[in-house]
Amino acid sequence: MLTGDAYWLPVIFIGLMGLAFLLYAILDGYDLGVGILLPNNSEPQRDLMIASIGPFWDANETWLVLGVGLLLIAFPRAHGLILYHLYLPVTLMLAGLILRGVAFDFRAKVPPHNKQLWDRVFKGGSLLATLAQGYMLGLFVVGFESTFASYAFAILSAICVTAGYSFIGAAWLVMKADGELQLRAARWARICLWLTALGIVAVSVVNPLTSANVFAKWFGSLAALGLLVIPVVCFFAVLIVDRYLAQFPFDNDFGCWIPFVGAVVIFILSFLALGYSFYPYVVPGQMDIWQAASASKSLWFILVGALIVLPAIIIYTIFSYRVFWGKTKELTYY
Repeated sequence: MLTGDAYWLPVIFIGLMGLAFLLYAILDGYDLGVGILLPNNSEPQRDLMIASIGPFWDANETWLVLGVGLLLIAFPRAHGLILYHLYLPVTLMLAGLILRGVAFDFRAKVPPHNKQLWDRVFKGGSLLATLAQGYMLGLFVVGFESTFASYAFAILSAICVTAGYSFIGAAWLVMKADGELQLRAARWARICLWLTALGIVAVSVVNPLTSANVFAKWFGSLAALGLLVIPVVCFFAVLIVDRYLAQFPFDNDFGCWIPFVGAVVIFILSFLALGYSFYPYVVPGQMDIWQAASASKSLWFILVGALIVLPAIIIYTIFSYRVFWGKTKELTYY
């Protein structure tokens, strides 16, 4: 039985990696969602939507780099196994992120008649990245099984993760925009909310059915029933956001932050449920965190760097959101 550093260091690193991926899903999730929702029929609204994520979108991807970096360095065996199964969707995700970066800069510098082309590239890159991430999540949940049912579930997961990102992106716009764009965002958010809920229910049903270990964790004892508070709170979060959006708008922009906060709560609860279901496995049913971990001396060395880098990223993130707080204004390059 493992004790001391050999036991606790992998636990610490799986926690740090989980935190990085959760913050990525929330922060880059909303700006990916905004990209997906770019309308074809209104250039001023597209400009305002991109302006709403302009100060943040590039830095938000830092969390993905951190999470993948921790996976590579702290759990190298798992990194190799995961990439073996997900090489193609990872490549497509990176292609989508590259297209977003190129399009963001080009749309502001090309002649006006070419601007819509690059807006469509930004939208397409956002959609490609989210579909790839959802597909990867679906395959991860079913333990990388190569069956028709597994691939069908991965496709459903791709659609629902895309809806989730679109939901949090629309909720961001409800908070940051005003006027006609804010009203459109409220309609988008309500539609995407229920598609997101469908995805959460699908994962919640498939997880216990495909894994006896997951079933035992959630339903194997009376103590485990206490964990049902997670889906109950998630349900009420969905209900509150839906009721708010159904009656939107309110006087003086009352509660414009409610959909976004609700989306964050739903993301956090879903992530906690997923993490609880699979811990301590870093590859479901195949490899736990201690089997995948680097040597303790290596982990100590990495931990020192992580404890320097992580607070710096958090401080910068808080500072940037504080500076650009409030409603979105026109994005300029002068």
